[in-house]
Amino acid sequence: MRQKTPVIISACLLGLNTRHDAGSALSFEVVRLLEGRAFIPVCPEQLGGLPTPRPRAELICGSGAGVLKGDCRVMDERGLDVTENFVRGAQEVLRIARLSGAVEAFLKEKSPSCGPTTVVRDGKTVAGEGVTAALLKMEGVAVKGF
Repeated sequence: MRQKTPVIISACLLGLNTRHDAGSALSFEVVRLLEGRAFIPVCPEQLGGLPTPRPRAELICGSGAGVLKGDCRVMDERGLDVTENFVRGAQEVLRIARLSGAVEAFLKEKSPSCGPTTVVRDGKTVAGEGVTAALLKMEGVAVKGF
């Protein structure tokens, strides 16, 4: 029996080529967890207006919550400030969650958008959360990382 509320999921975890390098991060664990469930694939960076492929981006300080408050920025590897794209993408994912009734999200770890517990800063994996993960958590969506 299919569960009624869908799950928001990072599109790259389903094998879609939405990552910055136009690759995917297919997770068979996620695919198994989604069996029998409705799901909505999203890429916040694409929803925020960034192309694929695109330069790798990182949170410059703090975490996604800091970006949402205006205390931190997201910069790509060329030095371009892409903060507005990341915030816009997070807002679009939240809008999709609200419209669909989704109360759960499976998101890609290490991502400056999606990482629920880890992000990459200065080329190293560190504790923190991406912009979309932070916004979804603030709005009561249960977020699990993969």
